[in-house]
This record gives sequence, C-alpha cells and structure tokens, in this order.
Amino acid sequence: MSAQDLPDIVPGGRLAENVMYFARVLRQAGLPVGPGHVIDALRALDVTGVRRRDDFYWTLHAVFVSRRDQQELFDQAFHVFWRDPKLLEKMLSLMLPTVRANVPPDSDPLARRIADALGQGKPRPEGRPEREELDLDMAMTFTDQEVLRQMDFEDMTATEVAEARRVIATMRLDLKPLISRRHRGDPSGPLVDMRQTLRRALRGGPGIIPLQRARQRTRPPALVLLCDISGSMAGYSRMLIHFAHALTNDRDRVHTFVFGTRLTNITRYLRQKDVDIAVNTVAATVSDWQGGTRIGACLHDFNRYWSRRVLGQGAVVVLVTDGLDRDATGELGHEMTRLHMSCRRLVWLNPLLRYDGFEPRSWGVRTMLPHVDEFRSAHNLKSLADLAELLGRDDAQSAREMQKWRKAA
Repeated sequence: MSAQDLPDIVPGGRLAENVMYFARVLRQAGLPVGPGHVIDALRALDVTGVRRRDDFYWTLHAVFVSRRDQQELFDQAFHVFWRDPKLLEKMLSLMLPTVRANVPPDSDPLARRIADALGQGKPRPEGRPEREELDLDMAMTFTDQEVLRQMDFEDMTATEVAEARRVIATMRLDLKPLISRRHRGDPSGPLVDMRQTLRRALRGGPGIIPLQRARQRTRPPALVLLCDISGSMAGYSRMLIHFAHALTNDRDRVHTFVFGTRLTNITRYLRQKDVDIAVNTVAATVSDWQGGTRIGACLHDFNRYWSRRVLGQGAVVVLVTDGLDRDATGELGHEMTRLHMSCRRLVWLNPLLRYDGFEPRSWGVRTMLPHVDEFRSAHNLKSLADLAELLGRDDAQSAREMQKWRKAA
C-alpha cells in the first residue's frame, strides 16, 4: 500500500499518510497490523474526528490493539511518533552502532523496540533515493554472534529478538538417558542373554553352545517445562516459549505448561511446526499473560491433575520463574516437595541470577530452593545453551553446587 492509495480525511493534509507510517512502525515493533487496519483506522477517524487528542488516541487504540499485552507498546509508540519529532531523531540514534554501544544495559526494552521500529518505519524524505535507506537497514541488522549470546533478552531490539529466535530454533537438548530393565542383543554386550543362548542351543543340537550377549536398553526421559508468564517475567516468557517450541518439535515426550494466576497446558499448541502460529495461538489462549503470580496454587493444580500423567518413567522438570510469589499462604513449600518427589530431577531457571549480587532474600525463593536439584539463570542465549550441558552431566556435581544456595537461604 502506498500513500497515493489512501484517502486523506483532512483536505490538503497528510494525516492519512502519517497514519500509514504509524501502522508500519507498529508492525515493525511486533504488532499484527496490516493494510486492513490502516483503512479501518482512517474510516474510524472520519467518524470521530481529530480535534481532541484523547479521541485520536483511543480511536487508533481500538483499531490497532487487539490484546492486553500490546497496550504498553502501542502507548509508547503513539507518544513518540505523534508528539515530539526531536525525540524521534533521538530514538533513531540508538540504531547507529557508535551510539548504541553507550546505551545503558538497563534501558527500557520497549523503548529499544520502538526505536528499532521507527528506524524501519520512518517516512523517507521526498527526493531521497531508496538506495540510502537500504544501506542503513543493512547496517542495523548486523549483530555479532558472541555479543548476541551474552545479551539479556530484555535489552534486545526487534531485529536482535528475531535473530535470537532463529538461534533458539536450532537448539537441541540431549538429556542423560535412563537405563531400562529391558535388554537388547549386542555381540559385544557385558551381559549373557540366557534366553537367546538356550534357543540357539536347541537349534544347533549337541556340541559347543555359543553364548549370546546383550546390554541394557536406554531411553530418553520425559521433559516437562513449567514457565512463569506473569508480569515480572514479561521480558523472558516469549523467548522461553520459543525455546519450548524448539524442544517440542525436536524430541518426543515434551510437555509444556505456563502459569501466572492459573495453570494452562500448551503442549498441543507448540506441536504446530510454524513457530509464529504456535506462539500467537498460545498468546490468544492464555488469559493471564503478564498478570499476577500464584506459584503455589498453580503447582497444586499441576500436582493434582497432571503429575501422574506426565511425570512417569524418570521425567525431568524444568521450572522457569523468578520465585516472586504473591500468595504467601504456606502452600508453596508443600507443593514444591510433592513436585520434587514426583520427578527424577527438578531444575529451576531464574532470570534474577543475571545479577552478580543476587541473594535469596524473598520468601518465595527461600521456600523453593531446598527442593530443587539445579539453580541456574535463563536470561540470554548462552544460559539456554548451557542447559544442555547441565542436564547431561553427573548429578553428584550438581548436588555440591546446590549446597551454597541452600546455606544462603
């Protein structure tokens, strides 16, 4: 769609063209905005008018925002795009490599996404060749792989998030296999298969009886992911859902649950091969996204309704949460005990461990720590890649490392 195809509701003005550019900014920032939304927005503005700023804001909000988690992103994009042109230039300066190196790591992640979107959605001045814009876009999409691995998910721009998602899609998790009681034939196996030996003796008649050898079978354990999607985990929950999608499509017996104020099983949605369709379906299905946190109550529902179905045969549980439980009723400790006793290994991934000075002072963290086998971070690509090595190593080494956390709690 071009600016010439849009009717301007203000004769002689460029409001329709600016609305189109604003829609491009929202789309680059991650909102599902298309040409139909632009037409609907212009029709709505034709009815409501543009005399009052509040009416203008809520008219565009009603057209472009379809979910609650999109509201904050729309609000920042609106105030940057429609209020202060100098602020637009300042946000665009964040896109340049020489300036972005000085951006503090704790800067607002939504502001970085808006800056990234404005760099791609900004209207091109008249008479400037399109070649210059393409060169700028190529410079902005460059990301060093090692820097990307160490970068916090909350500090990533939209371009970096897209690159991180592509890296996550290639991740594989090799769990330590379980030794089964069953055996399989193996000429160099350490065990003697008496059943097969006697059968060969009956077929061969008298004489030397060749011994048939075997070894124990191994099988991969089931993997269960419990992911916190509350407001305090907003910067990490979507990337972890992408990680769960990659695992679900790579191996069998992977079960994924998300929780905030309630527990939701999203395993069947993640079996969709297209990751965008899978994540959008999860976001539309889960009603407590970026809400409160009731870890104890959600673990109670899991232990009661799902643990016997998915935790059999030595399952490994990966619990992803910051441990900031707002429902301090004493239920959390009991449910963590039940969960720990129902699985072979319980791994806790906490994004708060990205801080060097982290100490388990909150009630939820101190209550949960005694019941986990591993306590690790999950805030960047490197931490997710280290999870494969973590789950494939000896449990005795993990137990020694957990001693310091239990003493600190």
